[in-house]
Amino acid sequence: MKIIITGSLGNVSRRLTEQLIQKGHIVTVISHDSSRVKAIKEIGATAAIGLIEDADFLIQTFSGADAVYTMVPPNYHTHDYQKFVTEIGETYAQTIRLAEVSYVVNLSSIGAHNPDSNGPSGTFFYEEEQLNQLSSTNVLHLRAGMFYTNFYGNIDMIKHMHIIGNNFDGTLSLAMTHPYDIADVATEALDKLSFTGKEVQYVVSDEKRGTEIAEALGEAINKPDLQWIVFPDEKLQEAMTQNGFSSHMASKFAELGVSIREGRLFSHYHTNKPLVFGKRKFTDFAKEFAIVYKQSM
Repeated sequence: MKIIITGSLGNVSRRLTEQLIQKGHIVTVISHDSSRVKAIKEIGATAAIGLIEDADFLIQTFSGADAVYTMVPPNYHTHDYQKFVTEIGETYAQTIRLAEVSYVVNLSSIGAHNPDSNGPSGTFFYEEEQLNQLSSTNVLHLRAGMFYTNFYGNIDMIKHMHIIGNNFDGTLSLAMTHPYDIADVATEALDKLSFTGKEVQYVVSDEKRGTEIAEALGEAINKPDLQWIVFPDEKLQEAMTQNGFSSHMASKFAELGVSIREGRLFSHYHTNKPLVFGKRKFTDFAKEFAIVYKQSM
C-alpha cells in the first residue's frame, strides 16, 4: 500500500516509516527540511518536502494514498495554541477529503476528551473534531500519554540544581508513553487497516508517580538523592519563558499541571483502560535517559 507519514524523521515517524517499509509498503515521508531528504531515502522512503500548512502541497502528496499518518508538530512559541492546532486540523481534513484518502491514523493526546482546562493536551480535541467530520474516511486517534522523552528537557535542571519536578505533587501518578509504543501501534493499524468509522486508542506505556520518576532517573544516572520538587505555577511559567516558551505556552503548560492536580487530564483514560496499548516501562527508558544525560556532560 501507499502510505504517507507526516512528522519527518521524529521519535515516532522514523520508527513507523522503517517498520512499514519492512512490511513492504510504499512510504512517503513529509518534511519541511530539505536536509532530511538523504536520510529519508536511506531508509527506503520517498521524501516530500513542504509545509503541512500548505493545502496544495498536501493534496498533491496525499493523492493516490491508501492511508495517512497525521500529527501536529510542537510549537512552543505560538501565542494561540488552539488556533494553531485547529488550523492544522482543518487543513488535514480538507486535503484528506479532496485527495479521497480512506484511512487516517492520527496522533492525538491523552486529555483530548475535553478541551477545557487541559492545557496543550486538551487542544487536540479540536483537531480530532475536524477529522471526525470526514464522512468517507476511517480515522483512528492515538491518544498518547505524556512522552517519556519530554524528560530530556529536565537534564539541565538535574545537572545544575540536582532536582526534578513540576507544578504538581510527586505523589500523583502520570500516564506516560514511549514514542516507540506509538510507532508500533500505528504500524499495526496502517498495515492492517482494520479500524472503521472513528475510533480512539490510548497509548500508555507505564504509570509512575513523580517520586518514582525521580527515583528511577536518579538511580540510572547515579544520583540516588534526586528529588521531585513542586514548583508554584508562576515559577514554572517564569522558568519556561526564560527557556524560550511564549508566555501563552508557558501558561498552557502550567494549566496542564493544574489539570493533573485536579484529576481532569487522565479521567477519560482511567475509564477506558481496555483501549490501552503500551509495553515499554519507564525503568527501561531511564537507561536511555542515562545515555543522553552522560553525553550532555
